[in-house]
Amino acid sequence: MGREFELRKEVVLPVSPEEVWSAVATPNGQAGWFMPGEEIGPGGAEVWDPPKRLVIKLPPGEDGSFHAFEYLVEGREDGTVLRFVHSGLTGAGWPEQYETMTSYGWDFYLHSLVEYLTHFPGRSTVYVEAEGPAASAEAAAWDRFVAALGVSAVGDRISVSLPGVPSQDGVVDIINEAFVGFRTEDSLVRFHSRKHMSMAVAVSQHAYSPIDADAYTAAWKAWLDTQFEGS
Repeated sequence: MGREFELRKEVVLPVSPEEVWSAVATPNGQAGWFMPGEEIGPGGAEVWDPPKRLVIKLPPGEDGSFHAFEYLVEGREDGTVLRFVHSGLTGAGWPEQYETMTSYGWDFYLHSLVEYLTHFPGRSTVYVEAEGPAASAEAAAWDRFVAALGVSAVGDRISVSLPGVPSQDGVVDIINEAFVGFRTEDSLVRFHSRKHMSMAVAVSQHAYSPIDADAYTAAWKAWLDTQFEGS
């Protein structure tokens, strides 16, 4: 039997309410910190009140489960406060730790939103993602992967040499048991463990300058494959 849940988050962003609205309510803005989405507009939202309030409710599943997302945007002297609420009803087959995992994930994505709007506000985004081999889903594979990256704390320098495209050099901005992320001069790169879902390690890159998305996707895929050889 499913159960109702509600997650509440709040972040302060160093930009105007209009810039925050663009980041959460437009496809290019969403690509800058989350992933590319479809155009929402007044017809695609439960509430559309720019730049103050956006509510999106996804169609319910066959088991009655549903998800709703509310963004409340409030300007103040030192920037803008974004209050975010994810609520809904879980399905009968959803894990007991779903709410904890989801809360942890939103902490990560909202951190990425802060990074995006602090360092790259208003920039157009090319979004790239790739997945590692099946062996990377093993519980111990993530820890070995992070150890091989040679980073352990926010502020550490990191350099990733990709085949056929420029190396990605930057500084770690987030690291925990599920994510490692770093910021380069023109992008955010994020490694996702996903072991709690028995899924392969993945990488996402939010590039704020023109890149060949297909070439970078292939490069990240090839690089991830080499990281888990023999796992």
